Amino acid sequence: MARHFIPAWLPASLVLALGSLLPGQAAFSASAEELFTDGNRLFRDDLYWAALLRYQQANDAGLDTPLLHYNTGVAHYRAGQFPRAGRAFERAASDPALLHIARYNLGLTAMAAGERATALYWFRQVEAQQSSPQLAALATLAITRLNRDDREQLTADEPAELAPLPRSQGFSVRALLGFGSDDNAYRSPDEEYRDRTQNGAPLTTPLVQSGTFYPYDVTATYTVNSFDHESFFGRYRIAGRYYQDREMSNADTTSHEIAFGTEYRRRSEDRERRIRSAFTVAQHGRTWFDPDDGTERTIDGDDIGDRLTYMRYGPEVWARQSFSRLSFNVHFKGQIWNYENSDPVPEYDHEYLKGGLSVQYRFTSTSLLRLEGDVYQRRFGDRRAFELDGSQRIDSETLRYDYLNYGATARQRVTRAFWFGLRYAHTTREDKYVGYNDYVRDSYGADMSLRISDKFRIRVEGWYHNYNYTNALAYHDPTAGRKTIERADGRITARWQINEHFGIVGSFEYDDTASNDHRIDYTRSQFMLGLRWEQ
Repeated sequence: MARHFIPAWLPASLVLALGSLLPGQAAFSASAEELFTDGNRLFRDDLYWAALLRYQQANDAGLDTPLLHYNTGVAHYRAGQFPRAGRAFERAASDPALLHIARYNLGLTAMAAGERATALYWFRQVEAQQSSPQLAALATLAITRLNRDDREQLTADEPAELAPLPRSQGFSVRALLGFGSDDNAYRSPDEEYRDRTQNGAPLTTPLVQSGTFYPYDVTATYTVNSFDHESFFGRYRIAGRYYQDREMSNADTTSHEIAFGTEYRRRSEDRERRIRSAFTVAQHGRTWFDPDDGTERTIDGDDIGDRLTYMRYGPEVWARQSFSRLSFNVHFKGQIWNYENSDPVPEYDHEYLKGGLSVQYRFTSTSLLRLEGDVYQRRFGDRRAFELDGSQRIDSETLRYDYLNYGATARQRVTRAFWFGLRYAHTTREDKYVGYNDYVRDSYGADMSLRISDKFRIRVEGWYHNYNYTNALAYHDPTAGRKTIERADGRITARWQINEHFGIVGSFEYDDTASNDHRIDYTRSQFMLGLRWEQ
């Protein structure tokens, strides 16, 4: 986005400005002029940090011209130092010969920093002037692009598996640290129930436990732009939550992920092509606990609390081709999930394959419809399938689930600051042994986004899911009847961007699951407040 608006004639204009301004200036020492000239040479070689050093040395040697500040601003902009670039362009704008191009680049700088209102202010200043029609036309194009980007916020979210890559070369870090409250950390049932999986169906009284936790999420990425439209990256991420009360440590989670891959991105005025690929290795740690009281699971005195800790690895690819109104997305993922050895019970090791396609059409600048479909499979290596009577025999075949999911998303922008959407998804799961765990799930969702200011936004989303099991039994007990599940969940997220690097994020989540298998019947609400930092 940044380089698109830099005029192709910018290098020539710098030469003309250099020729017209320098003779009219007071004489400076040869060292200052040489340093300035050497800085221009380093800039032309894309060595922006070295150029900035030379410009600073030239300034320290006595050179203090609008042209120096202008070139310093361009170098800061190319290096991603947007606040410093803005200050340099403001100093350069004191020269009438550089006023309009400096204002145009102030608009570019504000846009790159995410300050939309400020960017529009500078672009409109340039658009209104008449001394440079070419700059006015570029400003009009920039204003059009900003308005179009507002419309593109309607677009459904991209997959979370591949985090967005920075467009500039180098090292970047994103971090979120905060605190939160969880009123049901172990997803415990709300009421006492008779556990039909135990002999005599004893009465069980769950212990609902609440507590304070500290979420963390840190991602470090190094990107190399070796080609015009392609970036190579390496990324490390650590995320999880830590509960303050160590008696609730079984609710702690932690994840590590390393990914290496590429992103190809090419964009013209009315179309864009993006391809992202990565090979990912991740490790996820959590305790397999009893929801009734949060204690680690045991079998015959053997601790099997690590049963749900796993490592996964494999490739993933995501691609999109978009035109002015129509876009296509395809994605594929293939992974091996390797769980901890959990003798004497079977392991959850399995292969995971997923592929999908989506088509999106924008009817107007304010409305769109997206249709999508996915097929995926989980093929277990050791876990046994269930018989139709709810039993799980050692001589049964290993478990395999095949999934088919399709759905639609419709979104409508009401004002520039507000849009809402409706979503539907239909999922079928097929148990490839005898069909015990087959189900059909219908999901209905809604979401909305409100931008109160350029720095403050609120997002609300919610889903209702209805599961229709054709054969599965509550408690795996034939006398308990067919299993039923209904679930409603939602989230409210507020973001306040303090400046280029810091922001505050707050969220509230609610989950209500109702089932006649009371072991999985619970309600849970959480809130979180955190500080987000990005460099």
